[in-house]
Amino acid sequence: MKKTSLFLFIILLGMAFESYSQTAAATPASTDFFAGNWEITIFGTPDGDAKMIAELIRKDGKLTGELKDPAGTRPAVPLSKVEEGNENILLYFVAEQAGEISIELTKVDSDHLKGQLMSMFDATALRVK
Repeated sequence: MKKTSLFLFIILLGMAFESYSQTAAATPASTDFFAGNWEITIFGTPDGDAKMIAELIRKDGKLTGELKDPAGTRPAVPLSKVEEGNENILLYFVAEQAGEISIELTKVDSDHLKGQLMSMFDATALRVK
């Protein structure tokens, strides 16, 4: 009888750990990793290094937002399209002189992204807290 009780205790304990781990993985914060403000730096452009703030918000399950000048001297540019993956994000915006431009960023850690603008210029992003 002691062996049966021990066996049932181990099974119930295992089921409790398994059910707890499933609920922890489904937290809403994990699906909103890219939502928020990111300071994007683009290196080596013809005008030098460029900085902008990407303000990303989730509306109806999709990311949208705009790019802002950190100094506030230029008007905000709306994102025309956002493609989101588990580890990367593509931000599209329209520039008057160049048409639609994309920035591809890949997750480095919880507060940093790394990628390229138009597959030509290196870019990094830092989460603004």
